[in-house]
Amino acid sequence: MSAPAIMTPPFDDMTARQRRILSWIEEQGYVTIETLAGHLGVSMQTVRREIIRLDASGHLQRFHGGAGLPEGRVRLGYHGKSALARDAKNRIAAAVAARIGEGSSVFLDVGTTVETVAQALAGRKGLQIVTNSLNSARMFQENGTCSTFVLGGSLRGADGSLVGELTRAALQQFKVDVAVIGCSAIEADGSVLDYDIDKIAVKRLVAATARRSFLVADSTKFNRHAVARIGSLGDFATLVTDAPLPADVAANMGACQAIIV
Repeated sequence: MSAPAIMTPPFDDMTARQRRILSWIEEQGYVTIETLAGHLGVSMQTVRREIIRLDASGHLQRFHGGAGLPEGRVRLGYHGKSALARDAKNRIAAAVAARIGEGSSVFLDVGTTVETVAQALAGRKGLQIVTNSLNSARMFQENGTCSTFVLGGSLRGADGSLVGELTRAALQQFKVDVAVIGCSAIEADGSVLDYDIDKIAVKRLVAATARRSFLVADSTKFNRHAVARIGSLGDFATLVTDAPLPADVAANMGACQAIIV
């Protein structure tokens, strides 16, 4: 008798564990079953079952002893993302910096677009910078007029990001004037997405508490897909991007204002 068919969840109906598995694989490219089991605190058999389901739905590819990105799909590493859409990121950064007043308190998220904003702000006076990005924090080390607060936490990845419970606990001590937040994808329905659940937890927290939030995303992020949801465009005060919005995205902006540079 043939084995019963495996019912695989639609993308939006994935479990938290499945999303976390995909997040690790997107981050690393390939992860062993043993490593995933250790990170998730579950048995290797449980991980194998999840990998089978995710492989069947096309979200990852099974290999002996582990799983990786599907054939033909490559996630850009940090240096690749730094070079992507460089002119667009510079224009976005200039537009955001022009809207941040002297003496403001500013949260800077992780990611290459936000780092470009940090670079545009690095010569300003009297800013109070709060960040979980070591790369952004370093840009202010020569500026004697700005206060820079680096949130604690676990170091994650080449982008110098700090994440985890300590990061979120430290962030709760602040209520900033402006938050500058990045993402990996904006879908047609207005969903704002990224890959790493721990980074997303920080983005959500600051977006909910900042007096004003800027979502920065160049036009390569439109109608792309990522593993996990940060929120909706309507959760942000302003989207700053470099090209007119696709019609379906524009129809799902909610109260979010778009600035095209």
